[in-house]
Amino acid sequence: MITSQIEILEQARLYLRSITQEEYVEIISPNFISSAGSHIRHIIDHYQSVISGIESGVIDYDLRLRGSKVEENPQLALNKFDEIEAWMSNLTHSDLNQTISLSTEVSTSTKELQIVQTSLARELIFVGSHAVHHYAMITQITFAQTTTANTSFGIAPATATYLREKNASA
Repeated sequence: MITSQIEILEQARLYLRSITQEEYVEIISPNFISSAGSHIRHIIDHYQSVISGIESGVIDYDLRLRGSKVEENPQLALNKFDEIEAWMSNLTHSDLNQTISLSTEVSTSTKELQIVQTSLARELIFVGSHAVHHYAMITQITFAQTTTANTSFGIAPATATYLREKNASA
């Protein structure tokens, strides 16, 4: 499981090494309301929420660093992904099965919190899937910027399996 998470992080690293700082911060209006950098920061926020949650006992994805320097600087984002990988690489099987609380807002009209029990493994699965979802959005931003986007960036693991099987049977 940790290996699969590191593969997901590596997708971001490959992307970050392939773009310019200008592409990273560009907002292509009216089709998009955010930059690739803001999506990357959002992904990092979720991983950081898991790390902080293990330390505090409560994961809270609603705590975010909107407008941080990570949104503006691909190298800072790369450094954060390195830190996340280092943390993940030290996790044990016992750590993955650890029960933890998850706190999240559930209403858009009032502030309503829901707290549930979950596990570190379940939350890493979530943040990995969440990252891939945002990679797909970043791919659309990249297509709007250039025609040379990596077409495998933002492909979910189950979709990759489907495509491999489809190609093998063709």
